[in-house]
Amino acid sequence: MPYRELKPLEPANAAFDNFLTVLEEKINNPNLDRNEVVRDTLYEIYFGERSDIAGQNFSNYPLATQAVIASFDPRNITLEPEYYTDIDPDLYYPRKPLIWLWQMFDRSPLGANLYLSFKFRKMLAPYIFRKVGANFRCFHFVEWSFGYNLVIGDNVTVHRYVLLDDRGEIIIGNDVSISDYVNVYSHSHSITDINDVTCKPTVIGDRVRLTYHSTILAGTNVGKDGMVGAMALATRDIRPFHVNVGIPAKSVRVKPNAPELAHEGK
Repeated sequence: MPYRELKPLEPANAAFDNFLTVLEEKINNPNLDRNEVVRDTLYEIYFGERSDIAGQNFSNYPLATQAVIASFDPRNITLEPEYYTDIDPDLYYPRKPLIWLWQMFDRSPLGANLYLSFKFRKMLAPYIFRKVGANFRCFHFVEWSFGYNLVIGDNVTVHRYVLLDDRGEIIIGNDVSISDYVNVYSHSHSITDINDVTCKPTVIGDRVRLTYHSTILAGTNVGKDGMVGAMALATRDIRPFHVNVGIPAKSVRVKPNAPELAHEGK
């Protein structure tokens, strides 16, 4: 069932487009520091006035307000992936300001406006992920690890509160739907030593559906047209066209549109 086409009033639509156009121009301006672009943009979003952080004295503000203003600058905050020893600083830190902008946008009043936020995230995604295809649609409060190990195909929809742990690489094919609260991992820990981390690429094939609250463990390959049911835990590969449910996930049926080959060995 396709989404309905919705639009705001024209003055608002023009304001949204202008906001995104100017913001992307600033992101691509080699004479501007992305940290400062993000800092000033967040100040304007949250305080509703033009930012002049560099020229203002905030000592008279309440201490909590000073902490908020300081936190708009990505250089003053830390994110969980920065603590991982396998991080590639050369790849991560150019992305970090835009990751912080994405996260703080989601937590602002603008983040709940799906019409604007779909466009906002689609604009930012190519600067953060290794690759993102056409017609990317992302709902709010989606998080990932590094970003630079995440490949997303065409016509992919990611719903609310999804975690894409791309420490070891996640490859998502075309026409994939990832439902609310799905977790996809690409790293695991030794059962005897928590500091012993193994990273394995996780592959989500074309036209796969990962449904509500399902979890895909590191190194799993979900074959094309496969489906992982609600609350299921995929600990091993999912065969193409197979519907897997349960903990651990097991095949319970083959999709009726599957080719004959998909039924073999069921």
